[in-house]
Amino acid sequence: MIKDKVIIITGASSGIGEATARLLASKGAKVVLGARREDKLKQIADEIAKAGGQALYQTLDVTSQGDNDAIVKRAVDTFGRVDAIFLNAGLMPSSPVSALKTAEWRQMVDVNINGVLNGVAAVMPAFLAQKSGHILATSSVAGLKAYPGSAIYGGTKWFVRDFMEVLRMESAMEGTNIRTATIYPAAINTELLGTITDERTAEGMKGLYAAFGISPERIADVVAFALDMPEDTTVNEFTVGPAKQPW
Repeated sequence: MIKDKVIIITGASSGIGEATARLLASKGAKVVLGARREDKLKQIADEIAKAGGQALYQTLDVTSQGDNDAIVKRAVDTFGRVDAIFLNAGLMPSSPVSALKTAEWRQMVDVNINGVLNGVAAVMPAFLAQKSGHILATSSVAGLKAYPGSAIYGGTKWFVRDFMEVLRMESAMEGTNIRTATIYPAAINTELLGTITDERTAEGMKGLYAAFGISPERIADVVAFALDMPEDTTVNEFTVGPAKQPW
Protein backbone atom coordinates (compact mmCIF):
# COMPACT_ATOMS: atom_id res chain seq x y z
CA MET A 1 0.00 0.00 0.00
CA ILE A 2 1.23 3.48 -0.93
CA LYS A 3 -1.46 5.37 0.96
CA ASP A 4 -0.09 7.18 4.03
CA LYS A 5 3.53 6.18 3.38
CA VAL A 6 6.04 8.96 4.04
CA ILE A 7 8.37 9.13 1.05
CA ILE A 8 11.36 11.42 0.53
CA ILE A 9 12.25 12.18 -3.09
CA THR A 10 15.53 13.81 -4.15
CA GLY A 11 15.86 15.56 -7.48
CA ALA A 12 12.17 16.36 -7.06
CA SER A 13 12.06 19.70 -8.86
CA SER A 14 11.68 18.27 -12.39
CA GLY A 15 11.65 15.16 -14.54
CA ILE A 16 11.40 11.76 -12.88
CA GLY A 17 11.37 13.19 -9.35
CA GLU A 18 8.54 15.61 -10.05
CA ALA A 19 6.47 13.02 -11.92
CA THR A 20 6.96 10.52 -9.09
CA ALA A 21 6.02 13.05 -6.42
CA ARG A 22 2.78 13.93 -8.20
CA LEU A 23 1.83 10.30 -8.79
CA LEU A 24 2.59 9.07 -5.26
CA ALA A 25 0.75 12.02 -3.72
CA SER A 26 -2.28 11.23 -5.88
CA LYS A 27 -2.19 7.72 -4.39
CA GLY A 28 -2.26 9.06 -0.85
CA ALA A 29 1.45 9.15 0.02
CA LYS A 30 2.92 11.94 2.11
CA VAL A 31 5.75 13.18 -0.09
CA VAL A 32 8.79 15.15 1.05
CA LEU A 33 10.43 16.92 -1.86
CA GLY A 34 14.11 17.82 -1.99
CA ALA A 35 16.13 19.66 -4.65
CA ARG A 36 18.16 22.84 -5.03
CA ARG A 37 15.50 24.97 -6.76
CA GLU A 38 13.17 26.15 -4.02
CA ASP A 39 10.83 27.98 -6.39
CA LYS A 40 10.14 24.80 -8.36
CA LEU A 41 9.68 22.75 -5.20
CA LYS A 42 7.19 25.25 -3.81
CA GLN A 43 5.23 25.25 -7.06
CA ILE A 44 5.02 21.45 -7.16
CA ALA A 45 4.11 21.15 -3.46
CA ASP A 46 1.41 23.83 -3.82
CA GLU A 47 -0.09 22.07 -6.83
CA ILE A 48 -0.09 18.73 -5.01
CA ALA A 49 -1.87 20.34 -2.06
CA LYS A 50 -4.47 21.96 -4.33
CA ALA A 51 -5.15 18.53 -5.81
CA GLY A 52 -5.83 17.18 -2.31
CA GLY A 53 -2.43 15.61 -1.65
CA GLN A 54 0.09 16.05 1.15
CA ALA A 55 3.52 17.43 0.34
CA LEU A 56 6.26 19.41 2.01
CA TYR A 57 9.55 20.55 0.58
CA GLN A 58 13.02 21.53 1.67
CA THR A 59 15.98 22.77 -0.34
CA LEU A 60 18.49 19.99 -0.67
CA ASP A 61 22.00 19.76 -2.06
CA VAL A 62 22.56 16.00 -2.08
CA THR A 63 26.33 16.51 -1.87
CA SER A 64 25.83 17.93 1.66
CA GLN A 65 25.39 15.36 4.41
CA GLY A 66 23.88 18.07 6.57
CA ASP A 67 21.18 18.79 3.98
CA ASN A 68 20.32 15.10 3.72
CA ASP A 69 20.12 14.74 7.50
CA ALA A 70 17.92 17.83 7.67
CA ILE A 71 15.32 16.61 5.17
CA VAL A 72 15.02 13.28 6.97
CA LYS A 73 14.56 15.13 10.28
CA ARG A 74 11.94 17.37 8.68
CA ALA A 75 10.02 14.34 7.44
CA VAL A 76 10.11 12.65 10.84
CA ASP A 77 9.24 15.85 12.73
CA THR A 78 6.26 16.50 10.44
CA PHE A 79 4.88 13.06 9.72
CA GLY A 80 6.32 10.95 12.53
CA ARG A 81 8.33 8.53 10.41
CA VAL A 82 9.94 7.84 7.03
CA ASP A 83 8.88 4.79 5.05
CA ALA A 84 10.90 5.23 1.86
CA ILE A 85 13.48 7.38 0.12
CA PHE A 86 13.86 7.71 -3.64
CA LEU A 87 17.46 8.72 -4.41
CA ASN A 88 16.85 10.25 -7.80
CA ALA A 89 19.07 13.33 -8.07
CA GLY A 90 21.67 13.02 -10.83
CA LEU A 91 23.74 14.74 -13.50
CA MET A 92 24.77 13.54 -16.98
CA PRO A 93 27.35 15.91 -18.53
CA SER A 94 28.67 13.17 -20.82
CA SER A 95 31.78 13.66 -22.96
CA PRO A 96 34.70 11.65 -24.36
CA VAL A 97 37.43 11.00 -21.81
CA SER A 98 39.87 12.78 -24.15
CA ALA A 99 37.92 16.02 -23.69
CA LEU A 100 39.30 16.05 -20.12
CA LYS A 101 36.30 17.78 -18.58
CA THR A 102 37.67 16.93 -15.16
CA ALA A 103 35.48 19.35 -13.23
CA GLU A 104 32.42 17.64 -14.67
CA TRP A 105 33.85 14.23 -13.76
CA ARG A 106 34.14 15.27 -10.14
CA GLN A 107 30.70 16.85 -10.16
CA MET A 108 29.14 13.60 -11.40
CA VAL A 109 30.95 11.58 -8.75
CA ASP A 110 29.82 14.01 -6.06
CA VAL A 111 26.14 14.07 -7.07
CA ASN A 112 25.61 10.61 -8.54
CA ILE A 113 27.67 8.65 -5.99
CA ASN A 114 28.09 10.77 -2.87
CA GLY A 115 24.51 12.00 -3.18
CA VAL A 116 23.29 8.41 -2.90
CA LEU A 117 25.62 7.63 -0.01
CA ASN A 118 24.58 10.76 1.86
CA GLY A 119 20.90 9.94 1.47
CA VAL A 120 21.37 6.39 2.69
CA ALA A 121 23.48 7.55 5.65
CA ALA A 122 20.77 10.05 6.58
CA VAL A 123 17.83 7.67 6.47
CA MET A 124 19.45 4.42 7.66
CA PRO A 125 19.29 5.11 11.42
CA ALA A 126 15.52 5.60 11.20
CA PHE A 127 15.08 2.47 9.10
CA LEU A 128 17.21 0.39 11.46
CA ALA A 129 15.32 1.66 14.49
CA GLN A 130 11.88 0.85 13.03
CA LYS A 131 13.12 -2.33 11.31
CA SER A 132 11.54 -1.37 8.00
CA GLY A 133 12.17 0.92 5.08
CA HIS A 134 12.49 1.10 1.33
CA ILE A 135 15.46 2.61 -0.51
CA LEU A 136 15.02 3.27 -4.22
CA ALA A 137 17.65 4.73 -6.54
CA THR A 138 17.87 5.86 -10.14
CA SER A 139 20.78 4.29 -12.00
CA SER A 140 20.74 4.15 -15.83
CA VAL A 141 21.08 1.69 -18.68
CA ALA A 142 24.61 3.16 -18.66
CA GLY A 143 24.94 1.36 -15.34
CA LEU A 144 24.32 -1.95 -17.10
CA LYS A 145 26.44 -1.65 -20.23
CA ALA A 146 29.18 0.59 -21.60
CA TYR A 147 28.49 3.49 -23.97
CA PRO A 148 31.12 5.71 -25.63
CA GLY A 149 30.93 9.20 -24.18
CA SER A 150 29.64 7.91 -20.86
CA ALA A 151 32.77 6.57 -19.16
CA ILE A 152 32.41 8.65 -16.01
CA TYR A 153 28.62 8.95 -15.97
CA GLY A 154 28.31 5.22 -16.57
CA GLY A 155 30.89 4.55 -13.89
CA THR A 156 28.82 6.44 -11.34
CA LYS A 157 25.74 4.49 -12.34
CA TRP A 158 27.59 1.16 -12.16
CA PHE A 159 28.49 2.15 -8.62
CA VAL A 160 24.81 2.67 -7.79
CA ARG A 161 24.04 -0.77 -9.22
CA ASP A 162 26.65 -2.53 -7.07
CA PHE A 163 25.95 -0.52 -3.93
CA MET A 164 22.21 -1.14 -4.04
CA GLU A 165 22.64 -4.85 -4.67
CA VAL A 166 25.00 -5.25 -1.72
CA LEU A 167 22.65 -3.17 0.42
CA ARG A 168 19.78 -5.50 -0.50
CA MET A 169 21.80 -8.57 0.41
CA GLU A 170 23.12 -7.16 3.68
CA SER A 171 19.64 -6.02 4.74
CA ALA A 172 18.28 -9.53 4.15
CA MET A 173 21.16 -11.08 6.09
CA GLU A 174 20.75 -8.63 8.99
CA GLY A 175 16.97 -9.04 9.20
CA THR A 176 16.29 -5.31 9.07
CA ASN A 177 13.42 -5.63 6.56
CA ILE A 178 14.92 -2.84 4.43
CA ARG A 179 13.95 -3.30 0.81
CA THR A 180 15.71 -1.86 -2.24
CA ALA A 181 14.84 -1.08 -5.83
CA THR A 182 17.26 0.13 -8.51
CA ILE A 183 15.85 1.62 -11.70
CA TYR A 184 17.78 1.67 -14.99
CA PRO A 185 16.07 4.15 -17.32
CA ALA A 186 16.92 4.39 -21.02
CA ALA A 187 15.85 7.49 -23.00
CA ILE A 188 13.49 9.40 -20.70
CA ASN A 189 12.69 13.03 -21.53
CA THR A 190 14.05 15.05 -18.59
CA GLU A 191 16.44 17.97 -18.06
CA LEU A 192 19.52 15.69 -18.04
CA LEU A 193 20.55 16.65 -21.56
CA GLY A 194 20.87 20.26 -20.48
CA THR A 195 23.93 19.36 -18.40
CA ILE A 196 25.98 18.22 -21.44
CA THR A 197 28.55 20.85 -22.42
CA ASP A 198 30.45 18.82 -25.04
CA GLU A 199 28.82 19.96 -28.30
CA ARG A 200 29.31 16.78 -30.29
CA THR A 201 28.01 14.58 -27.49
CA ALA A 202 25.07 16.92 -26.89
CA GLU A 203 24.10 16.82 -30.56
CA GLY A 204 24.13 13.03 -30.65
CA MET A 205 22.17 12.67 -27.42
CA LYS A 206 19.55 15.20 -28.50
CA GLY A 207 19.00 13.22 -31.67
CA LEU A 208 18.68 9.99 -29.70
CA TYR A 209 16.16 11.43 -27.28
CA ALA A 210 14.19 13.15 -30.04
CA ALA A 211 13.82 9.79 -31.77
CA PHE A 212 13.11 7.59 -28.77
CA GLY A 213 12.45 9.56 -25.57
CA ILE A 214 9.38 8.80 -23.45
CA SER A 215 7.74 10.56 -20.53
CA PRO A 216 9.17 10.54 -16.98
CA GLU A 217 5.71 9.46 -15.85
CA ARG A 218 6.65 5.99 -17.11
CA ILE A 219 9.38 5.80 -14.47
CA ALA A 220 7.02 7.15 -11.83
CA ASP A 221 4.72 4.21 -12.57
CA VAL A 222 7.60 1.81 -11.90
CA VAL A 223 8.48 3.51 -8.61
CA ALA A 224 4.84 3.24 -7.54
CA PHE A 225 4.81 -0.46 -8.46
CA ALA A 226 7.91 -1.14 -6.35
CA LEU A 227 6.52 0.76 -3.37
CA ASP A 228 3.17 -1.00 -3.61
CA MET A 229 4.60 -4.50 -3.30
CA PRO A 230 3.83 -6.40 -0.07
CA GLU A 231 6.34 -5.92 2.73
CA ASP A 232 7.65 -9.47 2.31
CA THR A 233 8.64 -8.92 -1.33
CA THR A 234 11.50 -7.02 -2.97
CA VAL A 235 11.62 -6.31 -6.68
CA ASN A 236 15.16 -5.04 -6.75
CA GLU A 237 15.83 -4.09 -10.39
CA PHE A 238 13.83 -2.46 -13.18
CA THR A 239 15.21 -1.74 -16.65
CA VAL A 240 12.82 0.67 -18.32
CA GLY A 241 12.84 2.47 -21.63
CA PRO A 242 11.09 3.18 -24.89
CA ALA A 243 9.72 0.06 -26.56
CA LYS A 244 11.27 1.17 -29.86
CA GLN A 245 14.74 2.01 -28.50
CA PRO A 246 17.42 -0.68 -29.07
CA TRP A 247 19.42 0.28 -26.01
